[in-house]
Amino acid sequence: MKQWVGLAARLIVGIVDLVAGITKFPDPAGNVRQVRAFKILPEAVVPTVGHALPTVEIIIGIALILGLFTRVFAVLASLFFIAFIIGISAAWARGLEINCGCFGGSAVPANPQRQYAIDIARDVGLLLCSLWLVIWPRTKLALDNLLFPHHERLADGEQDTSAVEV
Repeated sequence: MKQWVGLAARLIVGIVDLVAGITKFPDPAGNVRQVRAFKILPEAVVPTVGHALPTVEIIIGIALILGLFTRVFAVLASLFFIAFIIGISAAWARGLEINCGCFGGSAVPANPQRQYAIDIARDVGLLLCSLWLVIWPRTKLALDNLLFPHHERLADGEQDTSAVEV
């Protein structure tokens, strides 16, 4: 059952990251403006983060959808969601009225305070899915199962007999 829950978590996080990256990808200047609007990062790193974020989200999304190096990409996704939660919370606490830029676009929502709560709740749910995959990275229909079949047998409770005790 854990592997089916993991498959669902993997697909949810993977699809959300892929869509977020794809929607941001066509507007690099807008991404930089969105990162800058949070007023958290030093200006020297804002352009790098703004330009790199969509590509990294796309890579994480594709890897999780495929089930490739699941634990590694789930850790990266978890770190991103923690950063997003902190950033949105900081903007909310400081009374900034900005669009989080999560799925592209820069229009400020009609009720930014309500939108912050929705964005944080979404990211907490995605963080929980990512953490599930950090703890239980073995899922159904994953490339990891083809590339690393020995680890799958160990996950199913078999003893590791590859090491010889002396």
